[in-house]
Amino acid sequence: MNNHSYIDFGTGFERIFIGLVAILAGAILIYLAVMGPLITGAIKYKTADDINNQLIGQDLVNLVVLASILIAGGVLLLRRKSTAKYLLLATPLFLIYYAISYTIGWEWSSPRYSGNNERYFFYFLFILIAALLIMLYCLSVFPKNVFSTFKKKSLLIYSILFVLFLLVFAGMWIKEVLEVIKTGTTRGYDIAPTAFWLVRVFDLGFSIPLGLLSVYLLWTRAARAYPLIYMFYGFFFTQILAVNAMGWMMFIRHDPAFALRDLVVFSILALIIVFGFVYVHRNYKLKPGPTDI
Repeated sequence: MNNHSYIDFGTGFERIFIGLVAILAGAILIYLAVMGPLITGAIKYKTADDINNQLIGQDLVNLVVLASILIAGGVLLLRRKSTAKYLLLATPLFLIYYAISYTIGWEWSSPRYSGNNERYFFYFLFILIAALLIMLYCLSVFPKNVFSTFKKKSLLIYSILFVLFLLVFAGMWIKEVLEVIKTGTTRGYDIAPTAFWLVRVFDLGFSIPLGLLSVYLLWTRAARAYPLIYMFYGFFFTQILAVNAMGWMMFIRHDPAFALRDLVVFSILALIIVFGFVYVHRNYKLKPGPTDI
């Protein structure tokens, strides 16, 4: 193996191993989506029946989007195509969020609910491990010989809009947390308190801080932080797709916890993120050099 191939894809073992892991992870997502409430309902999650409306939206995104990205990325990686790195690096943070949510986010201690999702624990565990492996591999081989072409005026406008809606998003969740602290309950809290706290902790402590951090990096370390910024935006893109799919399923199925306000905010945030993903990607250029593919 020459030095050129090592820089581009790591060792041959790493490339083949991660390619196969990605394909298997995609296949498992398809299996879990088919077995879940979206299609067969064989998996009965230990939570309130109304939560299935959100799970259907999540399964739909996993089946159509995430599984496709993982399988396509894995196949392209086996074929030594540079596109694989871009596809795969968009997935790990979303998969980590998903796997943790689907293992610890249920009402395990509640006698009101029954289910059998513990039987599928090792599938979710594999997704979590696969996400970590894909993340570490892709960050190590992702192009670093880049320069940014952001114009301050357009970047400022984008940054203000993105930060504004992140803060609106945070405010929605903080308001509900304060309601629980003050009254002991809030919308949807009584039927699934564990899921409530899991989502608020993840979003307020993980998703929103990553969004703010990405804006900071665009202004201070745009070129050096390219792999991290790309991974963050891959997470924002896939996560907002899932959130909106959940919201629309709640609307279509007349979920009592549905709030039009949330769907409007998430829809606008989705437009900003999709624009941002394209905007950020187009403002990075590879420097000519031996690592180009």
